[in-house]
Amino acid sequence: MTPTAPFVKPSVLPGFRLTILFTLLYLTLIVLLPIGALLFRASSLGVHEIVALALDSRTLAALRLSFLTSLAAAAFNVPFGLLIAWVLVRYDFPGRRFFDAIIDLPFALPTAVAGIALTALYAPKGWIGSIAALAGLKIAFTPAGVFLALVFVGLPFIVRTVQPVLGELDRELEEAAATLGAGRLRTIASVVLPPLTPAILTGFALAFARAVGEYGSVIFIAGNIPYVSEIAPLLIVIKLEEFDYAGATAVAAIMLAISFATLLLINLIQARARARYGHV
Repeated sequence: MTPTAPFVKPSVLPGFRLTILFTLLYLTLIVLLPIGALLFRASSLGVHEIVALALDSRTLAALRLSFLTSLAAAAFNVPFGLLIAWVLVRYDFPGRRFFDAIIDLPFALPTAVAGIALTALYAPKGWIGSIAALAGLKIAFTPAGVFLALVFVGLPFIVRTVQPVLGELDRELEEAAATLGAGRLRTIASVVLPPLTPAILTGFALAFARAVGEYGSVIFIAGNIPYVSEIAPLLIVIKLEEFDYAGATAVAAIMLAISFATLLLINLIQARARARYGHV
C-alpha cells in the first residue's frame, strides 16, 4: 500500500501563495534592497573610518539635534494631539469637519512650502518672530525653529492614531467610574488612558520616525548653522554635494542604526502595553 500524501488544509483566503510571494518580493525591492545597498556602500569605508565619522564633532552635533529634537517634538505632540482628538471625537461644534480636515494639512502640504511658511512667520521680521524678538527670543534659525517644524509635521500622526480608538471607547465605563465617586482626573487616568496607550505609542513612533528624516520643512527655518542648527539629513546632502558618497552613506547608515534601535524599543514598549491592556 502506497502512503497517502498528508492532507493540506486550504487557506481561507484565495491566492495566498501568490499574494505572499508578491508581498515578499515587493518588500525586498522597495525596502530591503535599498537598505542593503546603503549598508554595503557604507561598509566600504571600514569600521575605523565609520567610527571616526560617527565620533566627529560635527556629525555628533547633527545627530544629537536630529534625534533629541525629534523625540522632544513627538513627546510634545502626545498631550496636545490627544486633546485635539478628544475634542474632535467627543464634542460637536460648528466647523468641526473643517478643523478635522485641517489636521491632515501637513500630510498634503509640500514640505518646502511648510518650511517657507514657518520661516515667514517666525523669522525675526515675521509676524510672530517680531513679537518674540521684543521679548529677546529668537525662534527661526535656531534649534527652537527645528523643534517647531518637527511639531508641525508630527501632530497628525498622534491625532489620527488616537482618534479612531477614542471613538470606540465605551462611555458607559466613564459614567460608571463617575457614579462610583471617581473624579475627572481619576477617570481619565484609570479608564480612558489605559486603552489609548497602544495607540498613543503608535502615534509617537510614527511622529518620531517622520521627524528624524524630515528635511524640506526644516532647512528653511533651521538656518543650517554647523554645530548649532544643522540636522543630520542636511549633513548627508552636504557630503553628497562634495562628492563624498561613502561619507554620506556612512552618516545615513548611522542614522538607520539609531532609528532602528529607537523604534525597536518603542515597539517593545507598545507590545507590553497591548498585552497588559488587551487592546490592539
